[in-house]
Order: sequence, then C-alpha cells, then structure tokens
Amino acid sequence: MARDQVDMTPIETRDELVAWLEAGCKPKSEYKIGTEHEKFPFALGSHSPIPYDGLRGIKALLDGMQMLLGWEPITDAGNIIGLFDVTGGGAISLEPGGQFELSGAPVATIHQTSAEIQAHLAQLREIARPLGIGFLGLGMTPTWSRADIPVMPKRRYKIMTNYMPKVGTLGLDMMYRTCTVQTNLDFSNEPDMVRKLRVSLALQPIATALFANSPFTEGKPNGFLTFRSEIWRDTDNQRAGMLPWAFEDGMGFERWVDYALDVPMYFVKRGDDYVDVAGKSFRDLLAGKLDTLPGERATLSDWSNHLTTIFPEVRLKKYMEMRGSDCVGSRSLPAHPAFWTGLLYDDDALTAAWDIAKGWSAEERQKLRDDVPRFGLKATIGGRSVRDIARECLDLAHTGLKRRAKLDKQGNDEQQYLAPLDAIVESGLTPAEVLLDKFHHDWNGNVDPVFDEYAY
Repeated sequence: MARDQVDMTPIETRDELVAWLEAGCKPKSEYKIGTEHEKFPFALGSHSPIPYDGLRGIKALLDGMQMLLGWEPITDAGNIIGLFDVTGGGAISLEPGGQFELSGAPVATIHQTSAEIQAHLAQLREIARPLGIGFLGLGMTPTWSRADIPVMPKRRYKIMTNYMPKVGTLGLDMMYRTCTVQTNLDFSNEPDMVRKLRVSLALQPIATALFANSPFTEGKPNGFLTFRSEIWRDTDNQRAGMLPWAFEDGMGFERWVDYALDVPMYFVKRGDDYVDVAGKSFRDLLAGKLDTLPGERATLSDWSNHLTTIFPEVRLKKYMEMRGSDCVGSRSLPAHPAFWTGLLYDDDALTAAWDIAKGWSAEERQKLRDDVPRFGLKATIGGRSVRDIARECLDLAHTGLKRRAKLDKQGNDEQQYLAPLDAIVESGLTPAEVLLDKFHHDWNGNVDPVFDEYAY
C-alpha cells in the first residue's frame, strides 16, 4: 500500500464496515487491473544494500523520481517515503528494507499494465544509474543477512518490527528480505466476490509454484524453490494463511469483516502520529474502549489501514489482491495479471477453474500450500501434480484472455503475456530451478552473478 488513509469519518457499527467493503462492487464494464511489484535496490559494483540517506541513497533516488515524474511526495515525519500520482492513481513506496515498490494505476488491459511497468523501469534507470543503483527482481534477497539491510524511516514499520518476533519466527525476514508481484482485481457483487475469492485462494499455490523465485539465502541454496512463500507460514498465523472458513456456507462481506475484526491491530494513525496498539482489538476501538486510546472511536481510515495489515494468500479490500507470488524478471511481471485476469474476469473460465478445485478439502488445500514452497510444480493434490493443474489453468487463462479480445496496436490480444508461464510448464522448471542450475554449473557455486544477469 502506498500511503496510509486519512478519512476521519467516524464508524459507529459493524454494518458500516460491511458497507465499506460492499462499496467495491462495480459493473463488469468498469473492471480494472492493478499490478504491484517490489524490487531490491543494490549498489552497482559492490552489490550491497542501499541506505536511506546519503548522496547515493534511497532518499536521493526518490527525490530524483519526484523531479522526473512530478508526482506528489508521501512523507513520514518529514522524510520522503514514496510518491503518488494524483491523476493516474499509481504510486511508488518503500518496503521496510528499502524494497522499491510500484503500485500500478488501475487500468483496463494487460497491455496498459505492461507499458506502465516498462515505463517505470526506464524512468527508474534514468535516475538510478547515475547514483550507481541497480534493481533485482527475486522473491528474496539472495545474499544479504538481515543485519546487512538498512531500515527505512517509516513509523508503521517500526511498530511492526517490534511486534513480529512475538508472533512468529520469520516475520522480520518477510519485512526486510522479500519481494512480491501482486495483482488486484474487481468483483461485481457479493456472490461474485465469494466465487473469485474461493477460486483464487484454492489456486494461489499454483501461481506460487509458477513464480517460485527465491532459492537462495545468504549466498547458499536454502532448500526451497520459494523461501518467500515458506516465510509466510511462520510470520503471523493470526493474519496470514489459506482462510478455510471462506469455503464454508455463509461466506460473504460480513464474514470477512468478522475475521478482520479478530485480527490484532498494529497501529492507529492520529494526525501525523502513529500510535502503537500492536496486539489490541479493533472491536475495542469500534466500541470506544481501547485502553491505549481512551474515548477514541474508530474512523474509516482506521478500518482501511487495518485491512492493509492482514496478510492472507488472497486479501479482500474494495478489490481482491493475489498475494502468493515471488517477484520475477521484468519480462515476466505482466504474466501475473495475465494469469489471474484470464481466470477470474471470464465467467466460463472462472466456472471451469472452480471445477478444478471445488472437490479439494481444506486439509488438501493446506497441504498443497505447505508443499509448494519446497517442491514447486512437483507438489501434488488429489493425485495430480501442480504442473498438470498449472497447464490446465493456463489453458483456461488463454481462453479467457482470448474472449476478452483486448488488442494492442499490432492486433495482438493479451494471451501474449502468458508466454513465460507457458515455457515454465513446458519445461517443468520453475524460475528457481533455473537459478539453481546456473548456481551449480555456470556460476560455480557463487550467487553473485545473479546481480548482473537478473538485474532490471
């Protein structure tokens, strides 16, 4: 998320929280696609992390991008921490360890998303190269220890950093050492939201396998194809996971609100201050009974900000976020929205996708999610390999995108962006397995060449 919300409209009832989510419903003709991706900035030459301050730091990079783009600065206690495009709706923001995120504007086609990504990377290179900064698109930093990584001056992250070790063993690794690509999609009404949520939750491990791209930790193979996905299994299980209750009768906006109310809070923003309420209940804030903020009532911005601190494999806000994938090379980034748009925005493809997953039990879905980080396309569910299911999902995505018939200037539809995933299924090798092969052969057991060969 680019910036914390500041709508101070007071909330009195749970029904208002439900209505806030429901306001995301929109007619199919107005559906949009949002793509977000994070990347690691590194020093060209030394391949070391980039500090916030200094002539060649993150702040200088953001200042340069602001001058180039003319976007509004986002600040925290006087420090620039991001940029916001007031006209288009896109944003640039910092993750805790300096990971540089583009939150793409809501657009109508994958062609626009692809153009936006390429334009962003070109603009970034223009500013970053004179500063001696490069960018790497992997799911986890391949060489740096947690102690190596600088801390960005964002107060919400300080609160999270203090809280994470209390609720899991890998939360700080998630914050400081991982990068993702994420797709945000719309729904038309409550039944449509439920159907899309169930399909995308059940099939999220398929996308996790296709984008598996984090096999190294501190210069060595870590035993996983996507260690970023493994990290999420022990970050904070009260706010992460596969949401088995979403498949039960009665699922809808109200059920999501009840879930979100039970997820402990991190912070409440009042004016320019972040109040640490980590572990406290939003229900108490809603009732005006929060001991750390006596008499304070919840606001719409409190609710909106709280929803950004919930981290399941698929997240519901006024749209749905596909959260299960490692970041990948720039050519493959548009494959992520292409995969999910093809599956979820075509009614026939969505129905067929549900046919694939509807017979899986909660236990089977969880086992698949647990196995994919280590085994990738070789994991199995219901006697079928992930590779086989991925091939079927890709066929559906192709068909869905073909029926959308959104053409670029050359007359090509959006299927072209699935090509990297088609190649992965054809070869049976995830991006991580390609990296591991290079490590053991071309790179002679040295991870360092990844900074040259895989930089954006």
